Amino acid sequence: MKRVLPILIAIVIAITATLGWRFYAYATNTESPYDEVGIELNSRAPRPLNDWACGRLKANFPNAVPPYGCNRDDGTVGWR
Repeated sequence: MKRVLPILIAIVIAITATLGWRFYAYATNTESPYDEVGIELNSRAPRPLNDWACGRLKANFPNAVPPYGCNRDDGTVGWR
């Protein structure tokens, strides 16, 4: 068990770092707000992180239709 625990911890850290980097890269991109992996990560992120990412995307793509997770809470089309 002592050998397995450090490996499991390393795997969890690697997965967390990879997903965190992918989320950050999506939120700060300037190519397209419609990256499927980024949309999924953003829609599942906690509300403060989601709001931050949506704000960054809105600043980069103000005239684009917002991706899933950045729509208004009332169900209408538009940025939050």
